[in-house]
Amino acid sequence: MKWIPRRGELRPGRARWRVSAVLLAATALVAAGCGGLSGSGAPAASAGSLSASGINLSGQTYTVGGKNFDEQLLLCKMQIAAIQSVGGQAEDRCNIPGSAAARTAILSGDIDMYWSYTGTGWVTDLQQSPPIQDSQAQYIAVRDMDLQRNNIVWTEPTPFNNTYAIATTQAFAQQNNLRTTTDFANFVNSGNPDATLCVESEFAVRPDGLPGLRQTYGITAPLASPPQVVTLDTGAIYQATANGNPCKFGEVFTTDGRIPGLRLVSLEDDRNYFPKYNASNNIRRDVVDRNPQIVQLSNEIARRLDFDTELRLTGQISSEGQDPDLVARNWLKSQGLIGQ
Repeated sequence: MKWIPRRGELRPGRARWRVSAVLLAATALVAAGCGGLSGSGAPAASAGSLSASGINLSGQTYTVGGKNFDEQLLLCKMQIAAIQSVGGQAEDRCNIPGSAAARTAILSGDIDMYWSYTGTGWVTDLQQSPPIQDSQAQYIAVRDMDLQRNNIVWTEPTPFNNTYAIATTQAFAQQNNLRTTTDFANFVNSGNPDATLCVESEFAVRPDGLPGLRQTYGITAPLASPPQVVTLDTGAIYQATANGNPCKFGEVFTTDGRIPGLRLVSLEDDRNYFPKYNASNNIRRDVVDRNPQIVQLSNEIARRLDFDTELRLTGQISSEGQDPDLVARNWLKSQGLIGQ
């Protein structure tokens, strides 16, 4: 089966890194870190409802990792601040270059935890296929198998699912009555010259990318040959789609804050082609055994992160240029999880 990458991740799918380069980079980055025990130089977060609920991590120190894209930076900074608010110390190892590097870091013991995604865990980490379309069933399957095989604990998943989608501008969608991916397929099959699509290089050839999309939605027009398909880096796709040049449509990640920021719209995956990517904190079992309350703390964060919340928060980073640590702490404060 296919490899399922996520926004900017190195999983065998969206990766721009060769495996050897990734592992070398992971070793260097994990060794160096990117912040001290207080988390990027910010003062330790004060107590809030997490502490009031009885969670106490005093005397515990955790090495918190995260991948190198905005959503992951946000989740990593949330975890650090939450740990600090209940008396623990957190060493900041956010910004690890890609999914494969982060996975290597946790399996080797270089980090204690990092937020990952159920689709990534099932298909990439555990090499299982096909993906499971029900979000809860997918979570349970990856949770149970990864614990049994690798002693990795998956905490409760977020309500948000950050999966793939085909997007276009709101104006273009309205002008052409485009709401679903079936509408996109029909638009392509009509031979319209505006049926241009920007994708990442591996999405163009991976079975869980464009080839499978064509098959699932019955796209028979020659979309997979130039100039209809344009290959760009991940971040460039959003602006190119918003500009309508060189493409009217783009492959995107559904919780990316640039979607509303650039007035794009994700077309509904009405045939449920794309896998589920609900986020969950991955923690080594020996770390959980030290103090199981680290799971409860992570669950309190996860259950509050619905789709609209995650889209808004990532937008503050991706579209507004706000600091991920500031966005994370402000949100945790707004929820009462940490002190003001």
